[in-house]
Amino acid sequence: MTFTGAIGRATSFPLRLIIAACVRLKIHPNLLTFVGVLISIAAGWALAIGDFMMAGVIMVGASIFDFIDGKVAQETGQASLFGGFWDSVIDRFSDLALSLGLICLYASLGRVDLVLLTSIAMVFATMTSYTRARAESLIKKCKVGFMERPERIVLFMIGAFTNRMAAVMWVIGVLSVVTVIDRIYYTYLELNNKPQPRRSGPLGFFVRAFYWTDERTTLPYDAWVIAILAFVWLTPPDWLGDPMAAGQPGLLQWLLN
Repeated sequence: MTFTGAIGRATSFPLRLIIAACVRLKIHPNLLTFVGVLISIAAGWALAIGDFMMAGVIMVGASIFDFIDGKVAQETGQASLFGGFWDSVIDRFSDLALSLGLICLYASLGRVDLVLLTSIAMVFATMTSYTRARAESLIKKCKVGFMERPERIVLFMIGAFTNRMAAVMWVIGVLSVVTVIDRIYYTYLELNNKPQPRRSGPLGFFVRAFYWTDERTTLPYDAWVIAILAFVWLTPPDWLGDPMAAGQPGLLQWLLN
């Protein structure tokens, strides 16, 4: 039993109802995918004008479409190679729309540092997907690294709803860089028939934490999620120079006061 697994089970019921409705209405999954990117563009616009709460609500809607399109394709027997390609391409546009919205916001506030941080996060988030796709044209599987697309989208929503977007961008930026490095290294080892790093011994903890191979909804995954949320919520926004949350205390400060 993990808390991330419990959250997944709690949200599965309403999602199944939405999937069933789409199947009954005979909505084509490729249309659902396209509607999802339009909603993501709207979320990016809300980020650009600094309305984080609206952006968070819109992102929830976009994530629903992002989740159900593949399920509807399976339920209706319309899964296809083009559908998978279409979904992957549209996902990249959706991700870029959110990052570009933040870049526009920080540029309008004259925050070159946060523009650079968000740009780096955007580049490495895109490279996370590219390195996996390119690696899997050479090897069977390349799924190492923690910061994949579902984690990025959830973090964007958390940052929007709690007004802690600067902290979220630091997490996405740093862990996306780590994930890309992991995938390059993993592919190098596999192509050269070399052993993967040992996950036991004195350095095993750090290997397991930063050369991520565990599945979601496991205890190690929960531990990483807790560590990330602690950083996002406990760190005072002023320490990170967050212009949208300036003067607000971190959760730890609020509890102590």
